Amino acid sequence: MNHRQLRIRKRLSRQFDLIRRTVPGTGRFIDWLEADSARLVRFPIAILLILGGLLSFLPVLGIWMLPLGLMLLALDLPFLQGPVSGLLVRFRRRIAIIWRQRLRWMVQRDRS
Repeated sequence: MNHRQLRIRKRLSRQFDLIRRTVPGTGRFIDWLEADSARLVRFPIAILLILGGLLSFLPVLGIWMLPLGLMLLALDLPFLQGPVSGLLVRFRRRIAIIWRQRLRWMVQRDRS
């Protein structure tokens, strides 16, 4: 693995770490999914999550399934690691900007 690939892999790993920190109780399950021994299970789970994300208009299924499925798929397909991790980072940054703008708007609204 060269330096660029290693950097991209670490960035994807940080995305999994973020899920571990923000969603309680997922740590051991994510550790198991990231292990090489779960490769045969990881691929079908990833495909099912992606399909569930595409069917997010149905009850129970949600759009949250799509990025999680792509993250799992990227673990086995190295050419997806860069685009998927980059997309997730940009998405998180965009959501943070939207939330800050919303909070500012709410504070300004309450002041008037």
